[in-house]
Amino acid sequence: MEIIKSKENFFILITTLMVYSFLSSGYFIHNPDGSDSGLRNLINKENLDTTISPNDNFYRYANGNWLKNNPIPPEFNRWGSFQMLYDQNSRVLKEILEEAANSNAPKGSNMQKIGDLYYTAMDTNAIDALGTKPIEDILEKINSIKSKEDLVKVIAYYHTLRIQNLFGMYAGQDDKNSSIVIAQFYQSGIGLPERDYYLKEDDKSAELRNKYVDYIKQMFTLINDGSADANSKTVMDIETRLAKAHMTNIEQRNPDAVYNKMTLDELVKLTPDFDWRLFFKETGIDEAKLVDGINIAQPKYMQEIDAMLNEVSLNDWKVYLRWCLLNDAAGLLGSKFEDANYDFYGKTLSGSRQKQPRWRTVLNYVNGSLGEALGQLFVEKMFSPEAKERAIEMVRNILAAMRDRITNLAWMSEQTKQMALKKLDGFGVKIGYPDKWRDYTELEINRSSLYENMIRAAQFGFKRMINKLGKAPDLQEWGMLPHYVNAYYSASKNEIVFPAGILQPPFFDPEADDAVNYGGVGGIIGHEITHGFDDGGAKYDVEGNLKNWWSKEDEEKFNALTGKLVLQAGNFAPIDTFKANGKLTLGENIADLGGVTIAYYALMKAIDGKNVKPIDGFTPQQRFFLSWAQIWRINMTPEITKLFLNTDVHGPNEFRVNGPLSNMPDFQQAFKGKEGDPMVRNNESRIVIW
Repeated sequence: MEIIKSKENFFILITTLMVYSFLSSGYFIHNPDGSDSGLRNLINKENLDTTISPNDNFYRYANGNWLKNNPIPPEFNRWGSFQMLYDQNSRVLKEILEEAANSNAPKGSNMQKIGDLYYTAMDTNAIDALGTKPIEDILEKINSIKSKEDLVKVIAYYHTLRIQNLFGMYAGQDDKNSSIVIAQFYQSGIGLPERDYYLKEDDKSAELRNKYVDYIKQMFTLINDGSADANSKTVMDIETRLAKAHMTNIEQRNPDAVYNKMTLDELVKLTPDFDWRLFFKETGIDEAKLVDGINIAQPKYMQEIDAMLNEVSLNDWKVYLRWCLLNDAAGLLGSKFEDANYDFYGKTLSGSRQKQPRWRTVLNYVNGSLGEALGQLFVEKMFSPEAKERAIEMVRNILAAMRDRITNLAWMSEQTKQMALKKLDGFGVKIGYPDKWRDYTELEINRSSLYENMIRAAQFGFKRMINKLGKAPDLQEWGMLPHYVNAYYSASKNEIVFPAGILQPPFFDPEADDAVNYGGVGGIIGHEITHGFDDGGAKYDVEGNLKNWWSKEDEEKFNALTGKLVLQAGNFAPIDTFKANGKLTLGENIADLGGVTIAYYALMKAIDGKNVKPIDGFTPQQRFFLSWAQIWRINMTPEITKLFLNTDVHGPNEFRVNGPLSNMPDFQQAFKGKEGDPMVRNNESRIVIW
């Protein structure tokens, strides 16, 4: 679940950190007379740990036995409801890929392209035989660098291939004029997850950096570079300097801080030693497409790059660029490179103990190159018109519940309420899949080689991206593939989007009871709605522009409430002395608290006046909360837990359950909690925002 700013996915995916398994579809609920009710039961009582009181730790009560009985498989680093559904979807996609590869489909059709890409990516013998031959021309470009101008040309070339390098670029809506798409640049250039991994001085951080340097050395050794040891230190020195100039993850959460629009002339003045006009020429971007401005998310970072152009030798830049290529293209260069990449990113950094099967890696290649074409085939198999109608009805009901909540907020003035309601009423909603599918006609995919296919796909994607510059945004375009187990709120489009991939059990089932659906995907729908009013989303107006619509007094009240939530989250420690970062996770925690609250009120309206009987001894209210808890169940390796605590804007899953529910009197009433219970907060500490 996320608030999205429309960054394009990059060329090559390094190591996937997702985990997978089949889902039980549940059993059908029977009426008291034994007849079939026609409703599927998605709450399995065997997953509960009834030795724990729901009022002591609801997450453990709802999931305790499941957590005990579902250890993480050796090839994965985490295992939970999201990953289980991802696996179910992935296996459907695998069948589609295999069918496409064996279909002899007409040349130029999406089926042919999907099949040929899958075929070349699965041919590991051919990939191993080629080794580093596919990148020899790029290595030669690097070796031929003799000036700063040559360096800029290679950096530009990397961008056309979507190879990560000094900075990132995408085409996105202007935050203060959402009617136009402009070029956006942001900090990048490092191989560790974020800046603190380079700067922390504790023993564990130093040990991880040493292992990263060893990995860099190993990759240079694989291309028979006699200076592998020195090169690894050079790369680490450059990346450390880049990391020092990075904004922190918390600083980047402020939309105002990362909005720094300027003209091309102003950008040239900001960084005079980087030849931007040459960069844009080499990437094929006409300067006429830049007249609406360029956003530099982190100007100080760009200034540091500018200084480094003079202070770092060309030979060291060549080493760095070779490293960027090797790290980004590891999966395309054969098993030795792929294994080295996995050993660091998969094992060391994330804690998985075994590589996943090849087809999962290949699925990611297809997602990055032909994702919507694959998603269209998935939707045909897995998402019925009836499911879409039921989902649309739920979204309408939850939006209505949010409207009621805003109208009746005690802490907000009428003036600000009217602005909030105007924004809510302007929400766009996308369910299941795009109305207009992406056109891949110009993308050539054949059975020549994986590398050539991926190069063409990268160039196709880059060209498609830069063609958006200077134009109005395509409001029909999706920022996520339809088979993904995820959802998002777009601040610039002021819309909520729910792919077909997440509209599956255990999150959503048209044949399940309302309580389970509202507690599952309903809470996620509410979560995305609330993102429009979290500490970041609330800074955007109904048109998707970064514009303050709050009264000063209401803004102060909002900040006071969110400050309390920062403290609540910051007191949660999932492992040892590692605590959650309340500031980093604030937006998601606001969305969780608001999301589960409005979903609950929508359920109460949906069943009002109906004689809804308990199922397995649980009332609809209790089943709602059980459903919310069970979608967040997860087992994680210590390594991935620490990684997420350092980098993820989402809080630990246990807090995502216990945090919001402990603030809800409705939960206390449903499970008969009493004052003093850990899951029951008193009125002074209880937080109500939306």
